[in-house]
Amino acid sequence: MGYSIDVNENNFEQEVIEKSYEKPVVIDFWAQWCGPCQILKPILEKLAKEYDFILAKVNVDLNQNLAHQFGVQGIPDVKIMIDGQVVDEFVGALPESKIREILSKHIKTEADKLLEEAKMEILNGNREKAEEIFKYLLDKYPENKKVILEAAKFFINENKLDIAEKLLNEIKEYDKEYFNEAQAVKELITFKRTCENGSEETELDKMFKEASCAVLEGDYKKALDLFLNIVQTDRSYKDDGARKAMIAIFNLLGEGNPLTKEYRRKLAMALY
Repeated sequence: MGYSIDVNENNFEQEVIEKSYEKPVVIDFWAQWCGPCQILKPILEKLAKEYDFILAKVNVDLNQNLAHQFGVQGIPDVKIMIDGQVVDEFVGALPESKIREILSKHIKTEADKLLEEAKMEILNGNREKAEEIFKYLLDKYPENKKVILEAAKFFINENKLDIAEKLLNEIKEYDKEYFNEAQAVKELITFKRTCENGSEETELDKMFKEASCAVLEGDYKKALDLFLNIVQTDRSYKDDGARKAMIAIFNLLGEGNPLTKEYRRKLAMALY
């Protein structure tokens, strides 16, 4: 379990350099008068327990030689040390989501490790074991949005749609980093229901159902082509449902995905 410690020039070698060979050390250069330092402090203390690192707090006013040695010019200045080497750093009171992003490059949480284990169990066909892991994670980390999203995807594939929907409803609009993806994963539930129970009365019904199944199979190009065809044929079908489905796929894939870029252009051309 991670912990916090005040370090100085006398114990820095023992408490930071030597300990960094046992587990990662995050060095926080701060000062009492620094407002952003006070904002950052509780965030780092919370993350230390989750990511299992040592938070070494260095008061720059009392340890100017250390600050100079590490090139500290503005505070808070945070450096990540592993095996005696600084592997990453940032300056300023960054948002928690950004700090997590930096930490995750170098340190895995228990939740990250167990999510990887669950994925391996799924690949090996041990779905009951994977479900046990997800239930453990949801019980231990009920606020972890990444866990909620991955668990929801699992339960959708298990056809436990009500459980997935309930989980996704826990991610609110103010959870900006995760909300769009949660909404997109909610659409997976719609795709699943349409794929399994959708109407096939008309050609557009058949096309919409086929596209929904293609999403679940991971054939996003086929799905986007079919939904685009529906948009071009009848924009009003299912209350503009084909366009909305394409937007959901874009959110699932992310803005950087080549398919998102290609089909955003095609959709814009079809609409205007």
